[in-house]
Amino acid sequence: MNLHGIHHVTAVSRHIGQNAYFYTHVLGLRLVKKSVNQDDVSAYHLFYADKIGSPGTDLTFFDFAYAASDKRGTDSITTTAFRVNGRDALDYWNGRLREYGVDHEGITQFAGYDVIRFDDPEGQRLMLVDDKGADYEGEIWDQTDVPVEHALRGFYAVMLSLPRAPEIDPILSGVLNMSLTRTTTTPEGNELLIYSMGEGGPGLEVWVISEPDAPRARLGAGGVHHVAYRVANSSEQSYWRQRVGGVGLPVSQQIDRFYFKSIYFRISNGILFEIATDGPGFDADEELESLGETLALPPFLEPRRAEIEANLKPIVMEAA
Repeated sequence: MNLHGIHHVTAVSRHIGQNAYFYTHVLGLRLVKKSVNQDDVSAYHLFYADKIGSPGTDLTFFDFAYAASDKRGTDSITTTAFRVNGRDALDYWNGRLREYGVDHEGITQFAGYDVIRFDDPEGQRLMLVDDKGADYEGEIWDQTDVPVEHALRGFYAVMLSLPRAPEIDPILSGVLNMSLTRTTTTPEGNELLIYSMGEGGPGLEVWVISEPDAPRARLGAGGVHHVAYRVANSSEQSYWRQRVGGVGLPVSQQIDRFYFKSIYFRISNGILFEIATDGPGFDADEELESLGETLALPPFLEPRRAEIEANLKPIVMEAA
């Protein structure tokens, strides 16, 4: 059995209004769910995705207003790579990012991919990758000024950093059944291992770089908290829970997040993985037409709505 790709990536922000502006107005994603961190209801949890919140398109943010800035380094999830449809889309984004004053390197090569590398206003490392017109199973959000043909189409890959990349192979290959499909180097000269789920390609790749001389990362605003991988249902998730636990990795019980069900495990001190079900989905408590417009709470938090809302500040979208 294979994992079905990247489900979502969750990161940290301390300027949630600026965050919401950047991901909806600049990158053209849809805010499909405005909720709270289920483990800390004083913090928003925002979900940006395609029109219908398809698994594999969803970048989410915890709103930790007092978080220190992320300290970059190894033993971390370093970069979230989105896919776009062809070189014309990269040309469009090259101009759009320049128009919005987003520092970037222009269109460059990364391990054989045509890409644009850039940071969000808090230093979140992002990348756009030409997917060469590969099939896309989601639905483009069309209520934005980004042309549909150039829109972000979910994830291409996530990139991990370890002091020695090959040390992760027993987990990625031996436990999670990914295939090491290519070994190359980054433009900076670091060893890069490309792992694939199934046949690989957009949404089905994990890139691992070796950074033996880098300091250890410390998670903060502008960093990635965890990456989640897709399974179809609870039965598949149970299989993976037994497989992960069977090699001695501590793994959580299934946690019902209402929009999907999750299990969590660490592959190192700094890298947290999740395996999440595709459903029920973000329309479990809202109509598709009005996703993300009001504060959504899972049923077990609904009795505390008045208390929760009283402790949340309104989100005011503004440019950084």
